[in-house]
Amino acid sequence: MASDLLSIAASGARAARAALDVTAQNIANASSDGYVRRSARMEEVSAAGGQGRVGDLSLSGVRVSGIDRNADMFRQAEVRRTGSDLARADTELRGLENIEASVEQSGVYGAIVELEGALQQLSTNPTDPSLRAAVLAGADTLARKFNIAVDTLDAAGEGLRFDAAARVDEANVIGGELARVNIRLARAGAGSSDRASLLDQRDALLERMSGITDIKTTFAADGSVTVSPGGATMVAGGEHTPLSMSTEADGTIAFAVGGAAVQPAGGSLAGAGLALQAGADARARLDTIADSISGAVNAVQASGVALDGTPGQPIFSGAGAAGIRVTMTDSAGLATAPAGAPAGSLDGSNLAALRQALDDSGAAKSMNGLLFDVSSAVSGRSVTRDALDSIAASARISLEAQAGVDLDTEAANLMRFQQAFQASGRAMQVASQIFDTLMNLR
Repeated sequence: MASDLLSIAASGARAARAALDVTAQNIANASSDGYVRRSARMEEVSAAGGQGRVGDLSLSGVRVSGIDRNADMFRQAEVRRTGSDLARADTELRGLENIEASVEQSGVYGAIVELEGALQQLSTNPTDPSLRAAVLAGADTLARKFNIAVDTLDAAGEGLRFDAAARVDEANVIGGELARVNIRLARAGAGSSDRASLLDQRDALLERMSGITDIKTTFAADGSVTVSPGGATMVAGGEHTPLSMSTEADGTIAFAVGGAAVQPAGGSLAGAGLALQAGADARARLDTIADSISGAVNAVQASGVALDGTPGQPIFSGAGAAGIRVTMTDSAGLATAPAGAPAGSLDGSNLAALRQALDDSGAAKSMNGLLFDVSSAVSGRSVTRDALDSIAASARISLEAQAGVDLDTEAANLMRFQQAFQASGRAMQVASQIFDTLMNLR
């Protein structure tokens, strides 16, 4: 058996020093986000004997064959998936809360009830100028409340679209970075420290991307990744295809990758899309309520006469909650009396018909239903968001327990590798002393 004690000891010292460097790197980055614990992979160095020494074995010590990352791809995928779901729920909930505030704080429901109350008061004396003025003021207040509700809904939608556009820009920046990391990974040596750092960067970028949109990932043997949000390839090798966003006529948003339409199912973009759709639905329902009030009131007005006996004229004009306005300027124009009644008539039958038409339109009931549905959606999404937050936290804890740095373990490794280094140094010293002794023999 051929062996070289000095070479073996020297290889042990080099391996222990490399392991100490890795351990020190782990300790230094124990609190660094996205850092995955490394370990030095070691293997024995040995070879068969040369010519005429086939049965011999040459022992040459140990060497560091590579740097391993203590990463678990399944746990990392779970963190990305649960984080994407949480980002979607969180963004949707914030959008729904803004929609709820827009609808509730506009006071449309209260204005409808007040208008009905003013009409009830007018029925006691249809010719009273102050009561007639109160009805006209109530109608004007209601129209303005509809306008305010639409304006606040539009502002909430604009905020969601602005945030979504910013997230699309961020996704494109991340996509470009991933493409560059892919190129560098293809060039990095297998098992090198540089490769481990690049893989940490890749995983951190993927986690950020999953918070924006759900992604499908495919990993190559060299560690490079192909990223596909919604089925369209966004990153492949060193190529990056930009993600784009467009706004539809109803204020909702759509996405595409390289011209191919994609529909995010997770991430903040999906949450923004869901919230904007809810806002568009709420606005459509407000338009329906406003049009039902305007149509019912104006129709009854046309069937009666004003205080001076002339045919009744429309009170409202415009279409939808944004366009509704009160065009009547004089409360004497309220058609409280039926057609054919003389000027100053106390006959309030047409006023009764107006009250009945407003009630039949179901405006108050519809507005109350809209408020209830929006509030229920906020309550339900809040429960969902809290549940997803707990799930995402559990997934992250599981990943950190597996891939994170345990300072106690690293401290033990520090002592172990330091003792190995000292032992190898002592073996080198002994080998040197033996060599000197042999050289000094006479």
